[in-house]
Amino acid sequence: MANVMIVDDSDSIRLILKDILLIGKHNLVSELSSGINVLEEYTKTNPDVVLLDMAMPKKDGVSVLREIIDYNPDANVIMISASDNQETVKECLNLGAKAYILKPFNFQEVLDTITKVTT
Repeated sequence: MANVMIVDDSDSIRLILKDILLIGKHNLVSELSSGINVLEEYTKTNPDVVLLDMAMPKKDGVSVLREIIDYNPDANVIMISASDNQETVKECLNLGAKAYILKPFNFQEVLDTITKVTT
């Protein structure tokens, strides 16, 4: 069971991810709708995994990823995006993201990826 932080500007995606976490018996420790204040919340909750959307207003996922990895190079960040642009995927993985999931995703894919990055 992992402690998970969700960062996504879409209410419906956050709801789906919360349902997936419930099915997988993971704990939701924090839920944010923007990239603002993610690092502050990360340091408070110390999640095992961060599910981080790439495209958000005000502060995008790549910027947030950089902040988290600068703070904790071993952080388990899983990027989530509707774009499969290989340059972006490569950039995120090079910056320290542990995995990249494309939307629309299925429940099992998310659960398997959480297990993969936490074991």
